[in-house]
Amino acid sequence: MPQTVLLAEDDRAIRHALERALTLEGYEVTAVADGVEALAHAHRTNPDVLVLDVMMPGIDGLQVCRVLRAEGDRTPILMLTALVETADRIAGLDAGADDYVVKPFDVEEVFARLRALLRRTSPVTTGGGSSGGGGGGGVAAEPGREPQVSDRQIEAAGLRMDLQARRAWRGRRELELTRTEFELLELLARNAGIVLDHSTIYDRIWGYDFGPGSKNLAVYVGYLRRKLDEPGAPQLIHTVRGVGYVLRED
Repeated sequence: MPQTVLLAEDDRAIRHALERALTLEGYEVTAVADGVEALAHAHRTNPDVLVLDVMMPGIDGLQVCRVLRAEGDRTPILMLTALVETADRIAGLDAGADDYVVKPFDVEEVFARLRALLRRTSPVTTGGGSSGGGGGGGVAAEPGREPQVSDRQIEAAGLRMDLQARRAWRGRRELELTRTEFELLELLARNAGIVLDHSTIYDRIWGYDFGPGSKNLAVYVGYLRRKLDEPGAPQLIHTVRGVGYVLRED
């Protein structure tokens, strides 16, 4: 059966072009013009993935996202936005979106991001495939402080992650993470003390390297840091300039 996409975009030309492209790519597409219709269709049809324009009349894409997440709906959501500021993108992630594409976009990038989101729909996502190094080379974990990894749980750098329940804690504080944030943290925790380069992270989390000009990873790392960091506690995610990121407690 083809995977189903609910597309909400108020710009008629963009909506029709994207609907046609997605249909030719093999998706079954329902295209609507505003957030009210999007919510109604999402409640009736349970699509596999939603593609929401941020700026729509009435109920916008962010509000649609917030409503669905408040209802416990975890369907993957890709946001389409003409807003380029980091704060605007973070607003979308904060609303519960899983990823975003900035207009004007290449349709192939939309396809790539949708494939990555749909690959992660299963409750058990990265599993053992995220273990192992990450091509960033370089920094070995400190002796005696290697991550403790099992099929169900990871403990590293003061973090604990329940992989089956998809819950994470720093100390006693539970972290409220989106799907992508959880998978990014899982990848870093499995490789605690090891520098993972940008290409490796893009490949493992999104299934596609969007190139050196993409800010996608930096936005997610920044947002994840905001949820992890605590006053007086050491920072956990460190930037290795020109290479990538590493999780360690120091």
